[in-house]
Amino acid sequence: MNTLIDKIKKLKKEKKAVILAHYYQDPSIQDIADYVGDSLGLSQNAKGTDADVIVFAGVHFMAETAKILNPQKRVFIPDLNAGCSLSDSCPPDLFKKFKEEHPNHLVISYINCSAEIKALTDIVCTSANALKIVESVPFETPIIFAPDKNLGHYINQKTGRNMLLWEGSCIVHEAFSIDKLINLYKEYPGTEIVAHPESEEHILKISNFIGSTSEMIRYVKNSPKSTFIIATEVGILHKMTEEVPNKTLIPAPALEDNTCACSECKFMKLNTLEKLYDCLLNETNEIFISDELREKALIPIDRMLSLS
Repeated sequence: MNTLIDKIKKLKKEKKAVILAHYYQDPSIQDIADYVGDSLGLSQNAKGTDADVIVFAGVHFMAETAKILNPQKRVFIPDLNAGCSLSDSCPPDLFKKFKEEHPNHLVISYINCSAEIKALTDIVCTSANALKIVESVPFETPIIFAPDKNLGHYINQKTGRNMLLWEGSCIVHEAFSIDKLINLYKEYPGTEIVAHPESEEHILKISNFIGSTSEMIRYVKNSPKSTFIIATEVGILHKMTEEVPNKTLIPAPALEDNTCACSECKFMKLNTLEKLYDCLLNETNEIFISDELREKALIPIDRMLSLS
């Protein structure tokens, strides 16, 4: 394994490449990445890098976003099949029709969507800044929020708004079992439940803290509590454990039993060190976006970044 890591580091230097990895990636990829973060942090880092090549260890829409922000750079993803159930739940043709049916609405889209959806959007947001983005819009302005209905519902409750929600969702964040979670909580009385806002309402209702991946890590780090149940993709536990090695972190249980009894994104886990090495070596799985689409998709992203 060390030999493969050494080869990746050597190639990265030769090709003036930077590796960006999401918190949900395999720990081995997180460890070799130049930057590990959530959607907002990765978007900002992608825009700020001076590397010639970006290898985005995440899912397809993330690599697309990096390309939108860096048209002059070559952007690669270790596995082109690393998609996103949430992004796939919002087909551009259907969303375009939905938008046309509500012409007076401003469109705010969660960054977990395709470039085509971003191009149909007024402002992009992430889970970290969704509340801030929505609150920047006058209360009387009608809003379409897409594609995540759970995040949209959470923001509606926080703001008192009645945004029109696209019926999309993430299978990873809808995989938690409320019954198993309550039973687990009984085993660890006094523990705190920390959840991502993409989770369903019944999970959020019993959570002590709700926030983006980076906010969850920060909360656990700063909390005086010692034990936490973490309701998001299990990959986050790697960085979280590094930040709080003396605290007990327990993944929230999934509806279906699997190898880790947790919720794991099969798309995120398609990326491996071997695939990362191959795409650097052979310059495969490059992300291409037409200039017209890129320019349209860039507008709502820049609006988000200016507000963040």
